[in-house]
Amino acid sequence: MNADERRFAVLQAIVADYVSTQEPVGSKAIVERHNLGVSSATVRNDMAALEEDGLIAQPHTSAGRIPTDKGYRLFVDRLAQVKPLSAAERKAVQTFLEGALDLDDVLRRSVRLLAQLTRQVAVVQYPTLTRSTVRHLEVVQLTPARLMLVLITDSGRVDQRMVDLGQVVTEEDASRLRALLNQALAGRRLADASARVAELPHSAPKELRDVVLTVSTVLIETLVEHPEERLVLGGTANLTRNSADFPGSLRQVLEALEEQVVVLKLLAAAQDPGLVTVRIGEENESADLHTASVVSIGYGPGTVVGGMGVVGPTRMDYPGTMAAVHAVARYVGEILAGR
Repeated sequence: MNADERRFAVLQAIVADYVSTQEPVGSKAIVERHNLGVSSATVRNDMAALEEDGLIAQPHTSAGRIPTDKGYRLFVDRLAQVKPLSAAERKAVQTFLEGALDLDDVLRRSVRLLAQLTRQVAVVQYPTLTRSTVRHLEVVQLTPARLMLVLITDSGRVDQRMVDLGQVVTEEDASRLRALLNQALAGRRLADASARVAELPHSAPKELRDVVLTVSTVLIETLVEHPEERLVLGGTANLTRNSADFPGSLRQVLEALEEQVVVLKLLAAAQDPGLVTVRIGEENESADLHTASVVSIGYGPGTVVGGMGVVGPTRMDYPGTMAAVHAVARYVGEILAGR
């Protein structure tokens, strides 16, 4: 290999050893542990070049070096692709998630699983209504003058609303109303669906117009409301086990994680369900997270409806963490698509 390839191999060796040992890495250790086929003197020269480029640093007077944020960035950028989990790991993930009872359970299990797989803090955002699509609207006639509307989205979210009509309708009218509403709503994004519902009273059959107007008013409130975004967080104790990775800043990291807005911003950029995003150190917008790395991805049944990821020290197993985040997001998307 040429000099650039060899220097990157040295950087890879330093990242791997530092992540596993938490100790600065010297040239002798690299020669002994990694089959680079060169002498200690050559490795020392390569380390000097890497240090000059700002990719590694000497934390104190020892001969060892540690990766800088810039070094981790190059390491992550040069990963050819996200390595897959082993067959046993994939099976365990699939089995654990498929046992979930509903959307809440799916997300709680996802957080627990991510925290266990990565030994970091795991975060999952609830599906946002604005990104969801209406799968079906069920109209249940409770009494001749009272209906229950059950709105089901592609993200697994279910909203129920009661409607007092102020007049009596027959079962046949309720059936016609169901067909009319599903024709307008099914397969549409919620924002588009609310616009279609608003137009319905004008085009509805005259004998159903008052009923459609009453139902439409209730539905529009359901479709356009934007409740506070919800997050599920797990594995915070994992950070405290590695407090040495956050010299003087662990409290700031924990406080940042308590701020929903900060965490939602971390996940907001995850728009592609197949693309893992890694932000290292000062690449994070929040100053409180400048000693941390965030690995995130969008999830959903084909289209992204929310984000998930992990937060941990910059000294993390990036290939393993990226693989876990990618796998869990994929299985959650498959589960939501099948519901």
